[in-house]
Amino acid sequence: MHKTDFSLYTTKGQRKYLNGDERHRFFEATQNIKSDKKLFCQILYFTGARISEVYNLMPLSIDHSNKTIVFETLKKRRKGIYREIPVPDSLLDGLSIFIKNGEKTEENRLWDFSLRTASRHVKKTMAKANIVGQQASAKGLRHGFAVHAVSKVPITLVKKWLGHAKLETTEIYLSVIGLEEREMAKRMWDVTI
Repeated sequence: MHKTDFSLYTTKGQRKYLNGDERHRFFEATQNIKSDKKLFCQILYFTGARISEVYNLMPLSIDHSNKTIVFETLKKRRKGIYREIPVPDSLLDGLSIFIKNGEKTEENRLWDFSLRTASRHVKKTMAKANIVGQQASAKGLRHGFAVHAVSKVPITLVKKWLGHAKLETTEIYLSVIGLEEREMAKRMWDVTI
């Protein structure tokens, strides 16, 4: 049986993922930043992709007919493993305008900044959204996407979107306390004297 040492909490019990409120604030904070940074951050938000996977996107990675973005799964041991993730029309429209205005060729990366700078853009957007702590990172955004996704779609689809090799890796996201679990716990808190 596959065992993972991965945890959604630090050794001191701090959350490594963005909760629903933080995800919302992060998205809102992207609304008033420069186009390339906005699109980069929103791709992370809507896909749960790794920052390096978003960084390596090219115009040909955007599949307008399927309304998806095609990512090369970079954590695998070999190249050439791809996955498609559906994205909202508004993101596709923004990418189309960005590609056209930037006169990007199909084989060039979308972004003119470095991966390190991309990470700084994410951190600045987190700060703008008043998100601090271990979760205030691209990885925290990925984990937050996964936590949100497992409550809305089949876990097998989440596994595919995240590019996980094993379902057991994706299952870790099922252990997060969400609104439904809190509502169930409230039933126990009702004290009748």
